[in-house]
Amino acid sequence: MGKVKCSIAVSLDGYVAGPNQSFEKPMGDIPKNLLHHWMFDEPEKHKAELSSLLDAKAFIMGTNMFVPPDKRNDADWKGWWGDTPPYHAPVFVLVNHAQEPIAMAGGTTFNFVTGGIVAALQKAKLVAGDGDISVAGGASTINQYLAAGLLDEVWLHIVPVLIGSGAKLFKDTPGLQLKPVETRTTDLVTHVRYEVLHTLVPGDL
Repeated sequence: MGKVKCSIAVSLDGYVAGPNQSFEKPMGDIPKNLLHHWMFDEPEKHKAELSSLLDAKAFIMGTNMFVPPDKRNDADWKGWWGDTPPYHAPVFVLVNHAQEPIAMAGGTTFNFVTGGIVAALQKAKLVAGDGDISVAGGASTINQYLAAGLLDEVWLHIVPVLIGSGAKLFKDTPGLQLKPVETRTTDLVTHVRYEVLHTLVPGDL
């Protein structure tokens, strides 16, 4: 059986985006590529890490990652990624209201799940088979999976900047224990792959 994992860029103080995310400012009130410039400036140095973002057989994401708040009522919205999204696999989007799947070019289909994180994971496992499942984001969705003890691996791409506020990773995940199993550093980013050992419930603290 494959792993349930996430792979995400994050600031030194734990933010994956700034505050006030919108259609015009996908990353909020921070420069657009502040956390991702290593992907574009030195892609040849980060091949394994870039592959880790998209090598799963199924993906899970929260509503905010699929659609910004100011586009929620746009019936024509089909995600940020154009006609051919990079996933090339089923994507399960956590939503409050049911809607029909959206099939895109290149093998990506956005499926909308109203039953919460466990229901989305069950659906992802059915299509992933022995392959990995990636919880793509955003921070709130990853935090929910961590708090529920449903993630096997976390691969962080840590950029040496401070953001101060916004979408924070590891919020409301008390007692989380991670074991670093791989680390690599360049001038722009430090990549750390962690095995998730255990998530303590409040009574264990």
